[in-house]
Amino acid sequence: MTVVPFLIQPIYLLLCVLYICIGPEPLQGTSEQPAASHPDCTTDSTHTLFSDAAKTDDPLPTDPADCPSHLTDTMRTEFVRRGPYQITPDFIFPRRDDGRSCHHQYFSRTLVNGERIKRSWVTYSKKKNSLFCFCCQLFSPKQIHLTNAGLSDWKNASAALTSHENSPEHLNNLALWKELAVRLKQGTTIDKQEQALLEAEKSQWRAVLTRLVAIVQSLAGRNMALRGKTEILHSPSNGNFLKEVALLAQFDPVMKDHIHKIKSQTSHHSYLGKTIQNELIECISGKILSTIVQEIKKCKYFSLILDCTPDVSHTEQLSVVIRIVTLEEDPQIKEHFMGFLVAEESTGESLSALILKRLEELQIAFDDCRGQSYDNGANMKGKNKGVQARLLQLNPRALFVPCGAHTLNLVVADAAKSSKDDISFFGIVQKLYCLFSASTQRWAILKKHVNLSLKMWSETRWESRVKAVEPLRYEAAAVREALLEVRNQAKDPIIRIEAQSLAEEVGSFRFALCTVVWYDMLSQIQQVSKLLQSQTMQVDVAVSLLKKTEKALESYRATGFVAAQTSAKDMCEDMNVDAVLVQKRLKSTKRHFSYESPDEPLRDALQNLEVTFFNVVVDAAVSAQKERFTTLKHVQDKFGILYNVPDLPHQELMKQAEALAHTLSHGGQSDLDGKELAQELEHLPDLPSKSMTTLELLKFIHTKQLTEIYPNLCIALRISATLPVTVASAERSFSKLKLLKTYLRSTMAQERLSGLAVISINHEVGGQISYDDVIDDFAARKARRIAL
Repeated sequence: MTVVPFLIQPIYLLLCVLYICIGPEPLQGTSEQPAASHPDCTTDSTHTLFSDAAKTDDPLPTDPADCPSHLTDTMRTEFVRRGPYQITPDFIFPRRDDGRSCHHQYFSRTLVNGERIKRSWVTYSKKKNSLFCFCCQLFSPKQIHLTNAGLSDWKNASAALTSHENSPEHLNNLALWKELAVRLKQGTTIDKQEQALLEAEKSQWRAVLTRLVAIVQSLAGRNMALRGKTEILHSPSNGNFLKEVALLAQFDPVMKDHIHKIKSQTSHHSYLGKTIQNELIECISGKILSTIVQEIKKCKYFSLILDCTPDVSHTEQLSVVIRIVTLEEDPQIKEHFMGFLVAEESTGESLSALILKRLEELQIAFDDCRGQSYDNGANMKGKNKGVQARLLQLNPRALFVPCGAHTLNLVVADAAKSSKDDISFFGIVQKLYCLFSASTQRWAILKKHVNLSLKMWSETRWESRVKAVEPLRYEAAAVREALLEVRNQAKDPIIRIEAQSLAEEVGSFRFALCTVVWYDMLSQIQQVSKLLQSQTMQVDVAVSLLKKTEKALESYRATGFVAAQTSAKDMCEDMNVDAVLVQKRLKSTKRHFSYESPDEPLRDALQNLEVTFFNVVVDAAVSAQKERFTTLKHVQDKFGILYNVPDLPHQELMKQAEALAHTLSHGGQSDLDGKELAQELEHLPDLPSKSMTTLELLKFIHTKQLTEIYPNLCIALRISATLPVTVASAERSFSKLKLLKTYLRSTMAQERLSGLAVISINHEVGGQISYDDVIDDFAARKARRIAL
């Protein structure tokens, strides 16, 4: 018996083919509207081929209970091509009030010889908790329980299924389904030609979308604006996206044919509009985040890095970065940017709720968080109501680590505030920059004399301080010569007077001595700050660097002033001025009666400068460092057993192992066993070096394939390496934020901004995703179902 599965009208199929494949977005208006009248218009518009009642944006449902009552041939073909929805073997069926439920045995039948045959036509609806017949839903004109409401009479389900599968109508529908499936697979259906056109059109659109995705990813990776003033092809101000499309069309036949169809109005779908751009950006960034989330779940443990900054539209943006240690043959520390969030309120409660909601959206368990690092804002690091305090209440194992780079720079700030000479010294540095930068002629005079141009300093950008002092430290004589030339050539008397006073100040021994002291301190601290900002920095290495910095400052406190005098005298000799420190006249101030007599004023100017400037600045830096790094040292002490393994006796080893296990325990769950950890450390083989970092020790164990022997040690090392030391990665994302959201793009939507930032910052991960996966995601969002 010959079975004819279905007939599809060729003319109608050609009209609907775009909707079947990837669901092009219907555009605004008909061909008579202005949006589609221009041949180069890229607005995603189309003719109104069907009434609004005949359209729906919902994709084909997977639950059989949602199957439409009236199926078109196109929909029936797609259902057969996709096949029936099957539940997993480990699925647990819900029980009703009477205690009965569906069973997996209903999905197969037992023959008389004991063999079991799968009932592929039986589908289960989670929505209605009932069974349906797949083939009868597609081909049967009758309305029965297995096609309409579903079979849920579990007491008589076996008998009902047996009766149904032996009915002639079911056997006929089953034959229709199987024959159609075979013909679709072999391409031998009656509408073979239409199916071939369908596949060709589908391949054509996928080729076009592949190029559009590549263009979007390329522009986003370089932080370039996609849109312009217009959305018309070949317009001078249509933006980089359409410029790239037009350029590619000159050399690529696929894009050339696509542009030709748009110009000739053969195709009413361009996929070049702003809406499609946003959807492509969302699909690409979504795939990148999905890849990152899979890696985070595989690594299990992670740490949070958060920081806030206002953008150009005065919106507070919260940058979210997650730090992990990969479980590869060569473990590595990675920090992934997860997007920007709008912080409507800057309180600790609001920010903590915002980050927890974001983790829930990404399906990342906060219970696996083992570290958190923020800047020194009270709303972030506050011990009572800050973000770190609120997150610690939910997960005590999420240890708080203060930002090392911020703390070190605040040490410099505290030292600067403690000195009265700081105001005049850095004020003069700023005046020098403002004098030369305010005029192109004066800046040309400066460049003629110096090799290191002057820099302005900022209170928030700590590196600017050392950059501002460096030219004065090594080219003070050249700067002074430039000031004298400005004084001689300036016609404005105010400029002449200012240049003369600054030249006298730069040529003074006091200014040279302050310059040497500040540069020695700033350059020493700056080197450590740069190292702390590394993505692979670990707590033990950070503490070691800070100890060396503290010792260097204490050493400088003892001998630095004498060495600074020698360097300052050399600077004065280069400027041909006397290296003499003039004692400033002391102001007479009215003092109230006190039981303690005032300090005897120092008559020696050099000794007075050492006491009031040098000692105050260095002592303030040393004391501020000791005070601010208490928390970081406390975190290191928790993992101290991992750094001093060979030097610990048995009792101390057991004690610290149990303490670490207690630290990493919460709610009756623990990350490791303290006793087993102590035993593993006692039997640890000889290490290549006693001063190995946690990451180096972890790599050593993985290289020697000893993970199975030392599982608890590996877990402890992974958690220790996961702890962040700085929020530099979050601050680097702010640089991308300034490039993406400029004053010309200040109205950019938050979803588009976050998506572009994810693509740009995680460009290495983006280079690994497949264009086909992005297009599949895009097609699933744009899929349509059309009723005849």
